[in-house]
Amino acid sequence: MWRAHNILKEKFSSKDVALGVAITIPCPEVAEALAHIGFDWLFIDMEHAPLELEDVKLILQAVAGTETVPVVRVPWNDFVTIKRVLDLGVFNIIVPWVNSRREAEKAVKACKYPPEGIRGCGPLRASLYGLKTREYLERANSEVAVIVQIETAKAVQNIEEILSVERVDATFVGPMDLSASLGYLGNPQHPEVKAAIEKIVKAHENTKVCPGIASSIDQLKEHLELGYRFINIGSDIGFITGGARKLLDLAKNTLRELGFS
Repeated sequence: MWRAHNILKEKFSSKDVALGVAITIPCPEVAEALAHIGFDWLFIDMEHAPLELEDVKLILQAVAGTETVPVVRVPWNDFVTIKRVLDLGVFNIIVPWVNSRREAEKAVKACKYPPEGIRGCGPLRASLYGLKTREYLERANSEVAVIVQIETAKAVQNIEEILSVERVDATFVGPMDLSASLGYLGNPQHPEVKAAIEKIVKAHENTKVCPGIASSIDQLKEHLELGYRFINIGSDIGFITGGARKLLDLAKNTLRELGFS
């Protein structure tokens, strides 16, 4: 389904809640199935998952007939990678490890055509293979959403200046990396980490930037009450392992009830 506008960016502006699920398995069928469930967005993760550009293309093709919006987290704040992902037709880019105004500006410039940025012009799939080139080029700079990841102590310190960068549309807090940066590796529930997460979302007040976070079903209520609106609540591999563990536990309980060892 070729779209000339970014549905997710509209949610950012209206402050509607957008719930997402992470795609980490290089399998289009998994992404397609999850997209049909009704999540607002798919968090296609090239940073920590073994997803290459070809995997992303196949996933995008698999979910094109759904209303679920793809969002790609690129591996790094690199204009070459960002350009290639955008040329696949992605409207929403998460850029990891943004710690300063300069790095936020770099991310924005990578996502925009001149004169606003430095993106090279060759939107192959994005333009429906040349069938919609004019329409795409006319709307690309306004429709592409730039989402910067806040995941270090330095980023928390510089949050106001990051949010002041024009054309940053949303942020995305990574609690695990943030906990590591603050000295509490693997403990995102530590009070200092939670205090930083609260500080980040409060900094969004009186801005047009939508606050986002990697959450879970257990933390969803807390994060919504703080003010987060762009929220990931799980992952494909988490659903598989969690569902399988629950099923196995139920099966073992049945065995015990029937007297099997």
